[in-house]
Amino acid sequence: MPPKGASDTLAGCSIENASSSSSSAAVGSDKWLAALAAEADSGELRTADFTAGKTLGVGTFGRVRFVVLKKTGKAYALKTLKKADLIKNNQVDHVMSETEVLQKLKHPFIVDLFGWLHDRRYVYLVLEYIVGGEFYTRLRNAGRLENEMSVFYSAQVTLIFEYVHSFNIVHRGLMPENILINVDGYLKLADFGLAKVLEDRTYTLCGTPEYIAPEVLLNKGHGLAVDWWTLGILIYEMIVGYPPFLDEDPMGIYQKVLSGIVAFPLHFNKDAKALVKKLVQADLGKRIGNLKHGAKDVKQHRWFKAIAWDDLFDKALNADYKPVVKGEHDTSHFDEYPDSEEDQIQAVKDNEDPFSSW
Repeated sequence: MPPKGASDTLAGCSIENASSSSSSAAVGSDKWLAALAAEADSGELRTADFTAGKTLGVGTFGRVRFVVLKKTGKAYALKTLKKADLIKNNQVDHVMSETEVLQKLKHPFIVDLFGWLHDRRYVYLVLEYIVGGEFYTRLRNAGRLENEMSVFYSAQVTLIFEYVHSFNIVHRGLMPENILINVDGYLKLADFGLAKVLEDRTYTLCGTPEYIAPEVLLNKGHGLAVDWWTLGILIYEMIVGYPPFLDEDPMGIYQKVLSGIVAFPLHFNKDAKALVKKLVQADLGKRIGNLKHGAKDVKQHRWFKAIAWDDLFDKALNADYKPVVKGEHDTSHFDEYPDSEEDQIQAVKDNEDPFSSW
């Protein structure tokens, strides 16, 4: 293990001495960050101000941990990313873009970003903790969802995309693992690591193979329309229990995506089928959501005829499923993950650190 310095150690993560030039003080100026920092003993938020609990999820470049702010007892999710790996894999811009995007957004169905910190080994994002766990777990346990529940959840994603796209932001990361369920039964979109503010089309090949749109694979440039494709895939997966394009090999999945052939089981609701066909549509000139009236076309589709959109936004509609929790510190709805070996994490030198002035 590396030396702890003068500050606490965050569940095995090395925290630099607070007097170091790479101390993990919070930066930023938005009102949520200022309020959070004011709750810390020092008035300047540091990782030592948190007590760490279990790992909530893991990814290529780090993990998300449950943490509690010591002074207030309030729960947060701390996204912890390995700096050296971010730099090596050209992911620095993605992390900076994620914080830039989340600062712009304030929506009932999107997780809040409260601040960000860094030391010589890690970048930390302080995020809203959603106690109900991953939507992936909900779907896995249910096998597949009834049509009415699929309508309820899909309508929330539709409102998310309508809002995010109003900032000309493309999300590109929709999948069950990136959606959380709150105690009230409503969704929260959690991961904006692939999100980007668009000035024109973008050409980055990114996304989950089962959810990737054909225009991304063809490298012809893509835009906001990719999100509507992913909504179609999600609707299908909710109703059937698995996505429409499956193969053991990613290349096999890509071939099926490009073929555009979707097989619908007999139990698939006819109105849902009609919408999915319009969303999982390779022709951008025909893909609903990407047409003249944008998200309005999706909202007015007959599959959503039972949705009162203003009531949905206000969370006035009853959620048939609400996770049972013991309190805001309950982590039982998240899977168990082994702790990683942190003693080999490479520190980044100050003169090589792209986050030094962040």
